[in-house]
This record gives sequence, structure tokens and C-alpha cells, in this order.
Amino acid sequence: MKRLILPICLWFTFGTAVAQTSQADGNTTKRTRAASQAGPSVSAQLLEMKQAIEAQQQQIQRLGQQVQSRDQRIQQLEQRLDQYQATAKESESKADTAVARSSEQDQTVVALKSDVADLKSNITNTALSLQETQKNVQASIESPTALHFKGITITPGGFLAAESVWRQHALASDVNTPFNSIPFSGAAQAHIGEFYGSGRQSRLSMLAEGRLGSARIGGYIEADFLSAGITSNSNQSNSYSMRQRQVWGQAALDSGWTFTGGQMWSLITETKSGLDNRTEALPMTIDANYNVGFSWARQYGFRVTKNFDNKVWAGFSVENAQTTLGGHGQINNFVLGEQGTSGGLYNPTANYSFNASPDLVFKLAAQPGFGHYEVFGVMRDFRDRIYQCATITTFGTCSGAVTSASNQSKIGGGFGGNVRGTLAKRVDVGFHALAGNGIGRYGSGGLPDVIAEPDGSLTPLRTYQSLATLELHGSKLDVYANVGDEYAERRYVTNSLLATNFGYGSPFANNSGCGGETLPTPITTPVSTPPPPGSTTSGTTNVPVLGPTGTPISNGFNPGALKNCNGDTRNLIEGTIGFWYKFYNGPKGRLQWGPQYSYIVRNTWQGTGGDPSAKEGMILTSFRYYLP
Repeated sequence: MKRLILPICLWFTFGTAVAQTSQADGNTTKRTRAASQAGPSVSAQLLEMKQAIEAQQQQIQRLGQQVQSRDQRIQQLEQRLDQYQATAKESESKADTAVARSSEQDQTVVALKSDVADLKSNITNTALSLQETQKNVQASIESPTALHFKGITITPGGFLAAESVWRQHALASDVNTPFNSIPFSGAAQAHIGEFYGSGRQSRLSMLAEGRLGSARIGGYIEADFLSAGITSNSNQSNSYSMRQRQVWGQAALDSGWTFTGGQMWSLITETKSGLDNRTEALPMTIDANYNVGFSWARQYGFRVTKNFDNKVWAGFSVENAQTTLGGHGQINNFVLGEQGTSGGLYNPTANYSFNASPDLVFKLAAQPGFGHYEVFGVMRDFRDRIYQCATITTFGTCSGAVTSASNQSKIGGGFGGNVRGTLAKRVDVGFHALAGNGIGRYGSGGLPDVIAEPDGSLTPLRTYQSLATLELHGSKLDVYANVGDEYAERRYVTNSLLATNFGYGSPFANNSGCGGETLPTPITTPVSTPPPPGSTTSGTTNVPVLGPTGTPISNGFNPGALKNCNGDTRNLIEGTIGFWYKFYNGPKGRLQWGPQYSYIVRNTWQGTGGDPSAKEGMILTSFRYYLP
């Protein structure tokens, strides 16, 4: 821009001077012409020219001064322009800086707002967490769910119960029903109902757990009062002894292996979660013997299980064995066991089999995301000692000298499965089945395991057990319905040297007296008998006590045994329905009440005189408080 201004100014100055010179030359020419016309003198003309030249020089000088002045102003303008441009650049830089700072400030403001919002949220969450912590601390102080002792957690549990049972036909039984003892119509008990109130099913439990490296160790104990000692009765104090239900220890490794040993539910019993103890899928009944068709035992066991990613479980257990004997007409040529020895801390009024080996149980369980599924098997070993007799009478009695003796074993067992699932979130359905040889004692019905053949060998009976359950769960009300069945096969032998009713379910069994009542059993007293030949030891026999008229008398507590009623149970069927209403279920525990109705049918194998059946209707109630 400076390069353009300077030439323009010079051109303008020069143009002005030329114009003035031309004008002066014109004026001089005019004067010359006039002088020539007028005839001025030369000296006058020179003087005039000199004056004109001086005037032009003065004018040129003034123009030079003006040009110099303009150059100075132009230089000043250039300096100012430089200053303006520097100022503009500085302003532009400051503006850019201000914009950058403004952007940074905006980002800072946004971040600050976010931090403030996060801080408010954290403060709120911290306050809520503190309130919850205070609440939990206060709750744990006022009502702790567990006790902490030397690094372990102790959780008490159980319930206190007030229960009752009414039966259409008397069984002289508490809330535990002996399903295979339902009386036939000829028994006095079949014509008398019964009512009992009981608090004996009240239960106490304790779970202890602790952490040890990569394992969780602990144990569980559970007891109730459904046991009767020698002094137990219901006359006044109703003093019944406490009994062991479960007592076991456990080590659960983080790798999925679990080792459990002690008295526990058999691995045959269905579980709801994997193969975990304390998740057994028990029927929701009040009856302490649960339901016909339910397979179970509580006995010694050592169990090993493996958890595969909470989807599949595999388990194996070694469990205590016991053999139950059934049938009629056995010959006295074998020994299966004997009554318990008091010195060995066994019940002297109960039978104990001499077991060759424990029962072995295998099980697989799966929870693919919908339902719980189980398949399992059990293997059993039955053994007795057999004696060869010199003579067997026509009534099946072994007499004479023993010619030889030996032990013999028979293998039994079975397979079963369980399916359980939830429908519509509140409805649980389940089905259980177990079939095999020699598995009767694992059913609630108490059917026998084996019978003894005429030669003294044991034969496992084939039996079947099944149970279907339906449960509806609500916030206050739980409703349940069960249908179960247990079946035992017919097995008998015909031999001219034996009694006609031999074995189990024989068609020659005399059932003609199942519908006729008999006199009460008389009171007896032991009387010494002379020593048998070849012995110096006297014996005893029970002799009826005679009344004033010379007839045996009864004490009123011994109904007469049925005559000619030898039918063996073919199957047991039970249908049960009931509900539990929870008045309260919260941190203070659970308070609930419920009634149950059951109808049981006992069918027998047909023999001489028909196939009598027995029926039983029962109403049970329970009022319970569960510890939190």
C-alpha cells in the first residue's frame, strides 16, 4: 500500500506544477504578444521572466515542502498502519486465546457440573449405604441371623410345633403313620377312631460353617422328640426322648468336590439344588412318615459329590444297611440277625440284621436351566447263615441235628429317577419313581426287602415306589397335593412238606378271618418249666391269667389278633391334600398353620377267603413357629 501512495502523490504534484508552468507560459506568451503589439522593452520582459522564475521556484519549493510533508504523513500513516496491524494481530491472538480459554472454561464447566452431579449421587448413595449399614448393624445386634464364634458362623434353626391327628381307624400312633399296619375290618381298631395331640415333632437344628483356605468346612445337627424311651408315656408328663435326625460334618472345596460324613438323608432322597445336603425335596405333609411312595432314609452315610459348573452333579455314597424280612411259613433253618444288645447300645426290642456290606448309592443330577432332573441306582448285599437239618416236618419245622452250615449272599438293588420343575413361577410339579429288588425299606410304606426260601436262602422281593406332587406357592398360602403308590410282587413256593401258606402273597394264604373280630389277648404271666432232656437249665413259658370263672382275663389294652387273616400287602395307595397359611414370614421368623387330609388304601394279594383291603382316613393339623 505504501508503494502505491508515494507515486500517486508525486504524480499529483508534478501534474500541478506542469499545469501551473503551462499556464504561466501561456500568460507570458500573451504578454509578449501584447508587448509586441504594445512594444514593451526587453529589460521589462527579462524582469518579468525573472520574477516568474522566482515565483515558480518558490512554488516548486512549496511543492517540495508539501511532498516532504506528505512523505512524513505517509510515513506516519505507514507506522500507524504497522501499529494497527500489530495491534490487530495481537487482538486476533488475544481473541484466539480468549476463544481457547472460553472453550477450556466451557469444558471445565461441563466437567465441573458432571463432578458435582457425581458428587451429589455419591453423597446420596453414601448416605443411603450408611443408613442401610446402620439398619443392618442395628438389626444384627437386635436380631442376629447367625452367631460368630472363633472364626465360624453358627446358625440356629428349627421350629416349635403344636400338632394333632385324628384317624378313622385306630393305629395307636402319633403323627407318624405306619402305613402297612392299617387294620382290616375284623380288627377292633377298625371300629374305633383315635385322636392325639403332640408337640413331639418340634425340631431344633444348628448349622456351623467356617472358611479354611480354598474350602468351606462345617457341620449340621438336627433333632426332634419323636422317640420313645422305656419310661415314655402319655399319662401325665408326656416325657419323650430327643432323637437324632441328622448329624454330619462336611468339607466343600472350591474345585466343586464335597465330602460329607455322618447321619444324613440317603442319597436316594430327591434334592432341589444339585446334590446338596439340606435341600431335600420333602413332601409338605404334617405326617412325620411323609407320604406313601416317597423314597427315603436317614442313616449313616459317607458321600462324595462333584459339581460341574452348577449344571451337572455326580455323587456316590456308602450308607448303613438293614434288611427287613417278610412273608409266611419260614423254616427255622437260617439266621439273619438278632435283637439288639443293650451293652452295644442297640435297642433290645428291635431286630438288627448282620449286614455283609453297606448299601452303595450312585446318582447324577442336572439343572439345564429349566427344572431339576435326577437318575440314581442302589446296590444291596443280603446275607444269612443257613443250616441243613436232619428232618423237616410237614409243618415246616427243622428238627434234629445240624448236618452242615454255611453263609449265603444275594445281591439286590434298583434304579430310579426324579423330575421337578416350576410352572408359571408359583406352581411346582414333581414325579419320583424307584423300582428294583430288595428296596422295600426305602419306601414310606415299609414293605419288606426279602423273604426266606425253604432252603433258608434269601430272595429279594421286587418292589415299586412312585410319587407325584403338586405345590402352589403364594406370599401367604401354600397348597399341596400328593398321590403315591408302593407295590410288592407275589412270590411263593408249594411243597408237600411245608405249610401251604409259604412265601409272600401266596394264593393259599387263609384270609377268611380278616372280617371277624376276636377276643382280646389275655394277660399272661411267666411260669417256670422243667429243664428239657439233656439239660439242667429250666425254662419259662407265658401262661394266661385266669379270672374267677376260670377263663383268661384281659387288661383292656390288648385287642385280639385276627385269626385266619394272613394276606400280604400287594400295594399301598395314598392321596393327600393340605395347605399352609403363613400369618407372618419375616425377620422375626415364620408363624404358620395348616391342615392335612389323607386317604390310604391297603390292598392284599388274593388267597383263600378273598383279597381283603383296609382303608384309613386321617386329618392332621399343625401350628408352627419357625426360628428366623
